[in-house]
Amino acid sequence: MSPLAFLVSLPVRGYRLLLSPWVGHGCRYQPTCSAYAMEALERHGAVKGGWLAAKRVASCHPWGGHGYDPVPGADPAFDATRHKDHDHA
Repeated sequence: MSPLAFLVSLPVRGYRLLLSPWVGHGCRYQPTCSAYAMEALERHGAVKGGWLAAKRVASCHPWGGHGYDPVPGADPAFDATRHKDHDHA
């Protein structure tokens, strides 16, 4: 992980250490938003990974999405299905 991505990951690490045990396990997505954020930062760096993490957290509300939603590039079979679905839309 780049130094900038590490800095961006500090709030996520803090959340996982301090707040997550108190908030509970009610995430609408798999992987959880914090796990998604950490993987996005590791896989895509601070800028793109931070953007992907912010989009995921912003969609985590009662009218947002849910279910399996891996970081782009983490599950090639899912990525192929996702792109195939978007091509026909």
